[in-house]
Amino acid sequence: MTAMLLRAWRYRHFILSSIRTEFRARFIRSRLGGLWMIIHPLTQAAIFALVMAGMMGARLPGMTNNKFAYALYLLSGMLAWSLFSEVISRCLTLFIDNGNLLKKIVFPHISLPLIVSGSALFNNLLLFLAIIVLFGLLGHVPGVQMAWVPLLMLITLTLALGIGLILGVLNVFIRDVGQVVPVVLQLGFWFTPIVYTPNVVPEAFRPFLHVNPMTTVVQSFQNAMLFNMAPDFVGLAWLVLVTLLLLGGAFIMFRRASAEMVDVL
Repeated sequence: MTAMLLRAWRYRHFILSSIRTEFRARFIRSRLGGLWMIIHPLTQAAIFALVMAGMMGARLPGMTNNKFAYALYLLSGMLAWSLFSEVISRCLTLFIDNGNLLKKIVFPHISLPLIVSGSALFNNLLLFLAIIVLFGLLGHVPGVQMAWVPLLMLITLTLALGIGLILGVLNVFIRDVGQVVPVVLQLGFWFTPIVYTPNVVPEAFRPFLHVNPMTTVVQSFQNAMLFNMAPDFVGLAWLVLVTLLLLGGAFIMFRRASAEMVDVL
């Protein structure tokens, strides 16, 4: 695994230039350009806010005096989920979409998921900046705990990369994976407290929310951005441990399957 990462490091300029090229190519003929990456999640959050603000706004502790409290809550959770879902969704078909490239050009194949991760992280940073501006417009000034958000982004990115890399490899050999994962992601969204607060879930079922690792991540984003609270470090420590094990397993799986993937593709 170390040798594979070292090769990727030697190709770091290729990876960075590919991220820039992808960003330019995606929006080269678009009048709004990169704003579309921000508009899509913000629009989704606005729709949920319009539909559910009256029902959920009063359930946010310490935020009942802000009529936009639920919109702020949604934006905090959407920031985490958009990064997670983008990395997994793009890694899922990454090797299939780039089959010809893998066959014809010699380069470290691990560069492809790293390019996706870098691109998704850049998109998420733009969304983060837009959300900070919206927070100010909606009358909420984030506190010092907002400084934890970049670290939380890194944890989210690592978790998504580990899962996405495994699913991307499996999808090369078992194409049904590509059909199942979008459904699972949709279910995962609703099993994560993004559009609702955990206190609306019956108490007997609340422990099951934490079976979903994104619950810890999303609540950490919400605590840091909305409630000016430090993340749950114990929960995050366990999550980081699981994430590193998952990512290590994903790299090992990718290394062993890399040559066979090219033959299958």
